[in-house]
Amino acid sequence: MILNASDLGWDESSGSDPFFPLDKIESSPEYEVQPLTVWGVALCISGTLIATENAIVVTTILATPSLRAPVFLLLASLGLADLLAGVALILHFLFLFCVEPSDWSELITSGLLVTSLTASLCSLMGVALDRYLSLSNALTYGSSQSRNRAAILLLLVWVGACIIGAGPAMGWHCLGMPNSCSVARPLTRTYLSLLCGGFLVIVMITLQLYAGICRVARRHAHAIATQRHFLPANHSYASKHSSGRGFSRLILVLSVFVGCWMPFSLWGLLGDASSPPLYTYATLVPAAGSSLLNPILYSLRNKDIRKVLFQACCPHRYTQNTQTNYPADV
Repeated sequence: MILNASDLGWDESSGSDPFFPLDKIESSPEYEVQPLTVWGVALCISGTLIATENAIVVTTILATPSLRAPVFLLLASLGLADLLAGVALILHFLFLFCVEPSDWSELITSGLLVTSLTASLCSLMGVALDRYLSLSNALTYGSSQSRNRAAILLLLVWVGACIIGAGPAMGWHCLGMPNSCSVARPLTRTYLSLLCGGFLVIVMITLQLYAGICRVARRHAHAIATQRHFLPANHSYASKHSSGRGFSRLILVLSVFVGCWMPFSLWGLLGDASSPPLYTYATLVPAAGSSLLNPILYSLRNKDIRKVLFQACCPHRYTQNTQTNYPADV
């Protein structure tokens, strides 16, 4: 599913794709390790950053017993999915530039990346659903029943993601049929079309959930406005300032979400194997880049997670702030 540096013209070798040559079936030439390129360095650095920051998030949530609300389970799932995406990029770098690649290395990295991106997108939809339920069912939100439902939902998400990601390794690939390849080899055009079609459905459902969040928030704001004459003036100003800031954050989250996922989802449906590889890079990089932005936009914005990280990094300062009644997460 990941393209090669030579597709962008950074490799001076000629002929067919050195990572997956189309004439491999006939002549079975030996694979050769490619020389390190700018693309390879960027691939390694981005994969390492993605894996590191998401490993921190997952470890923080799993190691803190107080972080067991449904939202933290969803954030842990999102972090794990993005962590696997970083690992897939690192493995692709190793297979491409460090060790001799093979058909199985291509299938493994492609399957792992499909699994991680699918689980990541479904977890993002779960986060949106959690936010909607936390606003519309505030009294029952966070109960043990809600946690059990979130755990069951995540189990189904990961089982489905693993089944979808196992498709290339189970034979749904174009290694022996180059004419059936999609814009992201070794995935077939049918496989990638179904995958991107599912991505678009999840994106639309997520946007509908955020639209529902806006409607619920607007009703809450209207209820507060009707009681404004009972509130002090400074409290009214603080409420409006908080609502405006929350709306700005929502616009930012939605912009990044759509900008990362829509290009590749549409290109996977419209492109084919004869399409310029540069277009595939231009659409696949934002989808993988979402794994780099998700911890910043979702997990690290949570004050409870920030408090735990602050306590772990600066325990002495955290103790002083606690004794003087200054919140550590401000």
